[in-house]
Amino acid sequence: MFWILNFVFSFLASLFFCVIFDAPRKLYLSCGFVGACGWMVYILFFDGLQVHTIYSSFFGSLALGLLSHYMARHMKEPVIITGIIPLVPGGLAYDATKNLVLLHFSRAINTMLEVTLIAGAIALGLLFADQISKIVISGFDRTRKKL
Repeated sequence: MFWILNFVFSFLASLFFCVIFDAPRKLYLSCGFVGACGWMVYILFFDGLQVHTIYSSFFGSLALGLLSHYMARHMKEPVIITGIIPLVPGGLAYDATKNLVLLHFSRAINTMLEVTLIAGAIALGLLFADQISKIVISGFDRTRKKL
């Protein structure tokens, strides 16, 4: 039940963010599905394999980026990564800001460092996914030219 609820709510969050970004209607389901898959990879690493949230965010965003590039090629549309929303550490950033306002500097610094590392891991995962997809696409183009 836990897995199903995570899938459904991350699907809805990604889908509604796609609506807010005014993406084409034909991309709604694929954006929701890609976002849910990215979140499920994060949950698999974080809860299933007991990996730290920084590494889990990296692998979740890597899967999300690869799926986004695949869906963009499949649907013949530009890459839209609205599925990143479930991975963004907004609650943790709020806690860091709250601790800063309450003058709990040691907790605020530790939490803000974790937020920064998670955001960097998400960006790095998307960067790796972009580079991997470019390598794969250029490899396919080379094999087509040889044939």
